[in-house]
Amino acid sequence: MIFDQVNVTVEGGLEGVVLPRMLKVKQRFNSNMIGDIELEIIKEIRSKVDMAALQGKRIAITAGSRGIKHIDKITLCVIEELKKAGAQPFIVPAMGSHGGATAEGQENFLKNYDITEESMGVEIISSMETIQIDTLEDGVPVYCDKNAYESDGIVLINKIKPHADFKGDYESGLVKMMAIGLGKHKGATYLHKKGFDTFAELLPRVGASFVKNAPVIFGLALVENAYDNPMMIEVIKSEDILDREKELLRVAKDNIAKIKIEDIDVLIIDEIGKNISGEGMDPNVTGRPGSYLNEDFEAPGIQKIVVLDVTEQSHGNGAGIGMCDISTIGCIQKIDLGVMYTNSVTATILGPAKLPVMMNNDREAIAIALITCNRIDFNNPRIVRIKNTLELDEIEVSEVLIDYVNRNEGLEIVSEPYEMPFNGKFRLAKL
Repeated sequence: MIFDQVNVTVEGGLEGVVLPRMLKVKQRFNSNMIGDIELEIIKEIRSKVDMAALQGKRIAITAGSRGIKHIDKITLCVIEELKKAGAQPFIVPAMGSHGGATAEGQENFLKNYDITEESMGVEIISSMETIQIDTLEDGVPVYCDKNAYESDGIVLINKIKPHADFKGDYESGLVKMMAIGLGKHKGATYLHKKGFDTFAELLPRVGASFVKNAPVIFGLALVENAYDNPMMIEVIKSEDILDREKELLRVAKDNIAKIKIEDIDVLIIDEIGKNISGEGMDPNVTGRPGSYLNEDFEAPGIQKIVVLDVTEQSHGNGAGIGMCDISTIGCIQKIDLGVMYTNSVTATILGPAKLPVMMNNDREAIAIALITCNRIDFNNPRIVRIKNTLELDEIEVSEVLIDYVNRNEGLEIVSEPYEMPFNGKFRLAKL
């Protein structure tokens, strides 16, 4: 997209807006994690799966679009265990409408995580073709990826985590991967038309139908700590998925990373992306879901949010940009409207795809955010800067927050104050 220079007239000029000095702060979270990921996966599979029954079977392994640490290593370990059992595994993308809702786009998405035919040693069969495997009692159709359904068995791999648009016993996890991910564009579109306010009740019914009607063997459930390291890895047999996932979601919610600063005037987010959150930036961190069902999203009070970039791994999908107040022309130019709109139209939630106020550079965007705040101390604004909503162990805060940080045992100052590091084009150096 091409935009011209933006000229905004403000009292005193934007160059006259004084920005505060910043300092680096460490946020402390529960750091329990699994040391040897492969060993844990092998132990789980061999203790809970009938390996002899896999001999000669074609097994579909799901690969999603969410960012999961070590997902290439995890997927490869599962593949190798299945091969040792004599199975013939292959990979199917299970990401609904992501990747532009095309087979090529979804396979390309997996390359972001180094999941390729070469690295995994198995075929990737990416297709948007589905089969209707059931109709629920109220007429809701249940769709499944054709290649996965026609296999001898399906193995689900996904992270259990709070969802970005709704709350319930099942949010992002194995159940949603079946209902939405394996439903591909057709299934995802139909279910999203029901509205996120129905998902808490709808997803478990669709998930139960999958367990009954599709050849799901087991799910590998991952729970990450606030540093995005796996703290739990469990193999869950298909018949136990609905019971166990509810319990794991509670663990995940207790360990999600948060911003531990209250009452923020301006939050600066260096980057958003689909590899970071389904909303581009996680409303469990910002308190701003695209669905507007925000009564259950706990977050600091934030007056203005500035977004500076979209990750390369998003391939132009800037969904989530609509949840910020101000961005830059350079950031918006990286967005592929067709890809972003396809995702948002499928989800029936258009807010995340709306374009915010755009300024010429990072400094102007931050200045506009400050002068449009209400009832703040403009000489000592409360600014917080994060890399993204997935990586919150180290953040930046403005100098006025030093006393606040020192009073909070979950926070630690790790630098002296410094001026915001703009380059000659008024772009901020990356965190």
